[in-house]
Amino acid sequence: MREILAPLLSDPDTVRAADEIHRRLHALGVRDPHVQAAIAELPLEDAAAARALGRRLTRTGTSTLTVNVGIALLARLGEPEDVPYLKVLGLLRVLARPVVGALTALDCPTAALVWLADHAESRALRHLIDAIAARDDHEARTWLINAPLDSGAVGPSTARRIAEALQLADVLGEKQTDTRAVAQAGRLLSRMTGLRDYRPEILSYRQAATIYNAFVARAGQLPPTPDHYAILLSVALDLHSGPSVLLDWQPGQREALLHALEAVLHNESWTAVAESEPEDPAERRRVHWLRRTARQPFHRATVSRFRVEATVRDPADPDTVEARVLIDGRPLVPEAFGKGPAHSPEYLLDSGRLRAAAEPREVQLAEAYCTEGCCGALYVTICREGDQVVWRDWRRPPSRQPRAELPEYRFDAGDYDAEIERAENDRTWAWPARNTARLIAAGLREQPGLLTRWDGQVGWIGTDFHDQDSTAISFTYWPGLAAGQRDKDGPWLQFVWSLPDDGTPPENQAATALRQLAERDPKTYAQVRGGSRSHAEALGFPWPEPEIPEVST
Repeated sequence: MREILAPLLSDPDTVRAADEIHRRLHALGVRDPHVQAAIAELPLEDAAAARALGRRLTRTGTSTLTVNVGIALLARLGEPEDVPYLKVLGLLRVLARPVVGALTALDCPTAALVWLADHAESRALRHLIDAIAARDDHEARTWLINAPLDSGAVGPSTARRIAEALQLADVLGEKQTDTRAVAQAGRLLSRMTGLRDYRPEILSYRQAATIYNAFVARAGQLPPTPDHYAILLSVALDLHSGPSVLLDWQPGQREALLHALEAVLHNESWTAVAESEPEDPAERRRVHWLRRTARQPFHRATVSRFRVEATVRDPADPDTVEARVLIDGRPLVPEAFGKGPAHSPEYLLDSGRLRAAAEPREVQLAEAYCTEGCCGALYVTICREGDQVVWRDWRRPPSRQPRAELPEYRFDAGDYDAEIERAENDRTWAWPARNTARLIAAGLREQPGLLTRWDGQVGWIGTDFHDQDSTAISFTYWPGLAAGQRDKDGPWLQFVWSLPDDGTPPENQAATALRQLAERDPKTYAQVRGGSRSHAEALGFPWPEPEIPEVST
């Protein structure tokens, strides 16, 4: 590719060069990202000709491939007059990342990045927010204090960069702090504790404890709204059982912050927020979460050494539901592992995996965010020895950073069993669709033949990530499975059956679903979600086509 591009980039006939680049790169089947890397390293003998070519490609290019060549050239040679054209190209999601790189390389005015961030799709925001956070000027800080922290655009690491760019300690230390700034500080603290990263970023934020103190001191200034209630409750949840417990707190300091947040949220005007019933489904789902979760971070556990906290984050920021394991009040997984969240309550509790028996059993407590095959998992062996339950023989991936070996933990067997029983039977954290999923999963464990008779093998059962009010049942169709003659090398398909919450009790919804599985082949009403097009054609099922997003004009 370099041999093709090099002579064309300095061709003074930009029309001919543009046509040749389009024809040759498409003939080679080159992918867009490869173009950016190639252009960055190529020598440019005639800068003026290369700049002119870049302008022609960005303004008249007919494919993202050739436009990317133009963007890469302007990233090296562009001038202020190119900024408006690049801004417009950045509105296209597939070009947002290279455009942001080019605007940054050109040291464009912060206003250009802000304009693009205000108009770009949410999925393109991450790179823009990173670029704006790198600017040390008033306009950047003003935008960041009001920036939408969409979960797809702002993960834990980006949230930390925003907090550092804003210098939150100074913002919250001002005599007249805007309530929008207070709310944004809370959102950033909560987002830094998120699970979509390899390490809780809150532990890398040097001013974390200082900002927690400043934020809680101003929490009472926030008007009582569902959004503000959710922010305060999210912060409290993490101070109670999340990674922030591991910060270097002074004795009693964290408990004092929780007490202060509890005092705010127990005010009559705030409790009225949690008792409301908004018309908007998303807001109503969030208020229901407030009601279910309001007491959890302020609970004073009676078991001192060992506790399991089923924890659900704000539905506006969907994330993994985890069974947080606390030993001596400290969250085990972020302290001992830190590469992913603890497993779900269904995995650790409904399965009975945490129960202790005389026969030692190894249990996976957490898996790396990127999967175990990439960065490992955290395992422990649990066994009963007389009147004690022992956690020992830890397994976790090696770390580049020196860390202490995990100790053997011993718990009073009576206290341990009581806590496991409490946690297994506690469903106060779960919403209806989640309870429906749990009951269906239990029914299929008891009656695996409900799916097997249709040549189906149960997969995951839970709530739809994009619609938490729908229960999703996945299964794999293996022809011949029911007869015990499955062809391991033959075609197969994954199906997902989605059941929206109909408002009836979860027990009724689960019973209806199990009855339908017994009476009707689920392949006739579930949707194909995995396998391959060739497998679908071989088995006589339509392969799902990708949805084409609507474009507003």
